[in-house]
Amino acid sequence: MPKGKYHLITYGCQMNKADSERIAAVMEGLGFEATADENAADVIILNSCSVRQSAEDRVFGKLRDYSLLREKNPGLIVGVTGCLPGRDLDGKIRKKLMKADLYFPIRELQELPTRLAGLRPDLFEVSGPALDNYLSIAPKRPRDFHANIVIQTGCNKFCTYCVVPYARGREWNRPAKDILAEARAVLATGVVSLDLLGQAVNAYVAPDPEAFSPANPYKNTFAALLWELNQLEGLQRLGFTSPHPLHMDDEVIDSLALPKMMNFLNLPAQAGNDEVLRRMNRRYTAAQYLDIIAKVRRRLPDIALGTDLIVGFPGETAEQFEDTLKLYRAADFDISYPAMYSPRSGTTSARFFPDDVPREEKKRRWRAVQTLMEQVVLKKNQKYVGTEVEVLIDSCARGWCSGHSREMKLTRFRSEENLVGKTVVVRITKAMEWMLEGEAVSHKP
Repeated sequence: MPKGKYHLITYGCQMNKADSERIAAVMEGLGFEATADENAADVIILNSCSVRQSAEDRVFGKLRDYSLLREKNPGLIVGVTGCLPGRDLDGKIRKKLMKADLYFPIRELQELPTRLAGLRPDLFEVSGPALDNYLSIAPKRPRDFHANIVIQTGCNKFCTYCVVPYARGREWNRPAKDILAEARAVLATGVVSLDLLGQAVNAYVAPDPEAFSPANPYKNTFAALLWELNQLEGLQRLGFTSPHPLHMDDEVIDSLALPKMMNFLNLPAQAGNDEVLRRMNRRYTAAQYLDIIAKVRRRLPDIALGTDLIVGFPGETAEQFEDTLKLYRAADFDISYPAMYSPRSGTTSARFFPDDVPREEKKRRWRAVQTLMEQVVLKKNQKYVGTEVEVLIDSCARGWCSGHSREMKLTRFRSEENLVGKTVVVRITKAMEWMLEGEAVSHKP
């Protein structure tokens, strides 16, 4: 019988989702089972995001809701982890979250059992020494065919708008031997698809390059890691999130063509104007970014490209924003993830740059990027009609199966068979903005 139940809420990026898999592992290692019903939980943990104010506001709102739950369950433990505690260096955010019983940065996750035992010794007991770092905790993964593997935490870039160096600390790279061991372990369970996670993932530097094979052709240890993973039996697909343009050197670009790599690269540009990029501290120009895109396309002419963009950065004029649209057209992206600038307390831009672009103008610029993206992707997707793509199926319902191609194109086809986790070859018959549609040709066992 379980000792109790826990409810876990995750906000934000893939890194936070991967962290939540480790939180779940800790809780289940303590004898607790997950529940989707927060009213039935003995412990509620919020894994917070701090990228935008709206993400933080959701945490504040949840804690107000949980004050009512305590009236029915006085022993309820509520914890907040993730980016909010991570960047709260002066304790000001903690003062707004006094209703949280636990408040800790994710890098202290290995101490959670001790802290829970201090609050509820009747429910929790600690056995064995704490681990050296939280990435040593084996995650509890919810899916049986795809896994995220964290290879790096923190960041040294200090882009002026970004909270990550404050929330997660300076860059720390996992040993290659640990990454490879985790990959082998999850592949042995039937996983066929891996994503490597890091804040500037291609800046990864292996602290133990001796873990790589003598046959490895790369000196760049991120490219070398991709090569090692490509050799593993059972792996069908390998991707990574999210790279930084500064670290897209020739070896990393060459490694994109390894046989098991996704035929997709999301390379954040953030802006297309050099002055805006300078104020963002991105340390490249628009021309240098486009040179990288050109190199990638020479190596892989058919690769699908994505990017992240920030519109309405402090001081960005309408003319400077037009440079972002020009860069978009020149790079010919398949997809973008535009965001309206939101000042984050503690960052350089929040301290020194007034948030002077009106919200309505930010919305207009966001819509302009979105409209351009829809036009471009609809045109680009037409080239897939009549071709065959490999699709890893993640959903089958109501007579349709769907998943993503190696180009990260959402693709569906008619099927009454449950093919989740299978790789299916699909002949494309119809192309829309956000969906390719076709007929199944064959699938791997």
